[in-house]
Amino acid sequence: MHVRPALRLTVLLCALVALGTSLVAPASARTPLPVPYDFFAGAREELAHPGGSAPGTNDFACRPTAAHPDPVILVHGTGGNRQTNWATLGPALANAGYCVFALTYGTLPGSPYPISGLGGFISMVDSSRQLGAFVDRVRAATGAAKVDIVGHSEGTLMPQYWVRYRGGAPVVGKYVSLAPYWKGQDSSACDDAVAAITGIGLPASAWPYPECNEEDYGSSFIRAINAGGSPYSPGIDYTNVLTRYDGIVEPWTDGLVPGPRTTNIVVQNTCAADRSDHLSLVASPRTVAIVRNALDPAHPVPVPCVPVAPGLPG
Repeated sequence: MHVRPALRLTVLLCALVALGTSLVAPASARTPLPVPYDFFAGAREELAHPGGSAPGTNDFACRPTAAHPDPVILVHGTGGNRQTNWATLGPALANAGYCVFALTYGTLPGSPYPISGLGGFISMVDSSRQLGAFVDRVRAATGAAKVDIVGHSEGTLMPQYWVRYRGGAPVVGKYVSLAPYWKGQDSSACDDAVAAITGIGLPASAWPYPECNEEDYGSSFIRAINAGGSPYSPGIDYTNVLTRYDGIVEPWTDGLVPGPRTTNIVVQNTCAADRSDHLSLVASPRTVAIVRNALDPAHPVPVPCVPVAPGLPG
């Protein structure tokens, strides 16, 4: 991925630095929330409310409706958290009648803020345990038999380990991946960092971001995800949403994997004006509609063709 893991962390940290109880009710009874189509709105919320939740998420008094019986679990990417990643999809899905929940996983213990508030840094094997515990909590609170997963970047890959190896498959209905990389990535920057650490006599375990190396093409983690020749598990409906202008997952086709019960959507194939990159893909009105249709294909909403700018310049 050509230094992409380091870039991903740098981008999200720079965004944070630069930007400076509910009643028991069904999800459909909520007052509509404003929906900002701006990825960095989540970073501003994090600065204003450290450790908070995105609007529309983590109301454990929410009760799923018959129309949307499966709560939606939002799973952030590397360097994100439950608030920074979901300023758009959190309220948008809540407005559509879903019970929406988001966790922060994989934080580095003992780190100062804002690092302490960001996740996705520890081994994805360990993060998958945290996801499983969170799903158990959501199901217990809502009484739901199943959940749907909507993930971004690392949040598209890590949950599949929970699905495949930690008993998640029977409790997942839909699995929507925004900017996935099922095949892995070229994480050579991580390998260089580990080599530098071991070169000065420190153990490889001193590298603080094991998640980075797990993304490597051919790593034991990627082999485990693709065991049997496919990253997908039977009985689950998968949707992959990709952009040709990703800029962090490179090549973007690392997430373009066919499979049974799997739909691959390249946003430019239906709208040339959509120039979403890795970040703005998560905050686009087009993506909101695509996600809603993936979660509820029986009741599709129109997917608008509107201009979408990249989240990062250049």
